Amino acid sequence: MEQYLLLTVFGILIGVFGTLIGAGGGFILTPILLLLYPKDSPDTITSISLAVTCANAVSGSVAYGRMKRINYRYGLLFSAACIPGAILGAISTYYVPRRTFDLIFAIILLVVSLVIFVKVPKEPGISENYLIHLSSRKLIAGILLSLVIGFVSSFLGIGGGIIHVPVLSNILLFPVHIATATSHFILAIVTFVGTIVHIISGTFHHGVRRAIALAIGVLMVAQIGSILSTRVSSTVTIRSLAVASYLVSIRLTILFFSGK
Repeated sequence: MEQYLLLTVFGILIGVFGTLIGAGGGFILTPILLLLYPKDSPDTITSISLAVTCANAVSGSVAYGRMKRINYRYGLLFSAACIPGAILGAISTYYVPRRTFDLIFAIILLVVSLVIFVKVPKEPGISENYLIHLSSRKLIAGILLSLVIGFVSSFLGIGGGIIHVPVLSNILLFPVHIATATSHFILAIVTFVGTIVHIISGTFHHGVRRAIALAIGVLMVAQIGSILSTRVSSTVTIRSLAVASYLVSIRLTILFFSGK
């Protein structure tokens, strides 16, 4: 019982921060699970993380939808591009040894955090969805990047928001507040697909109770993160994302080389 109460508390923290930055919290939850359950396989860890991230993303997307901050046109398009990668990523996790998975996770987080911190997008102000029009070149880039993000996010169990937010804001030049909301919408679809794959493969049943405990905490506060996102500076939001990613990557690297 104490274990599940602790997981619910973690869910509360992940729900607020994950919705605030549009990343769903999977990039925080996965390393927490890796630390708490060192004997669990990568596919069990990622199945729990994807399910909880899905719950957070669905709840957050409802709130963002009411605020009219989701660009559904590009959100659906990039979600469709993510799905093939998400399916392949969920399946691939089964074949990777635990220590190798930890190191891969650490390296990717480190690279992402450095890229985000070096190039923080300027806030052009919250624009209406219909004012966002991508050129053919940017549209193709967004689709190709979404395909890769779908694989990486499902493989690592992080949902992809940690990568999709900077892609939408830095490369496709979405206003940050629109990028976080649209990323959350994409996240809901992609994590749902990844979770279904784990359920079909039989992986998810090993962690279903832990996922429920975490999801309870997430759903209690996910709406709060979406409200706070309108009151927090976009620069603070993106840099918080970078710092958190960096710290997590360092911790996992230390664990890898310590042999734990």
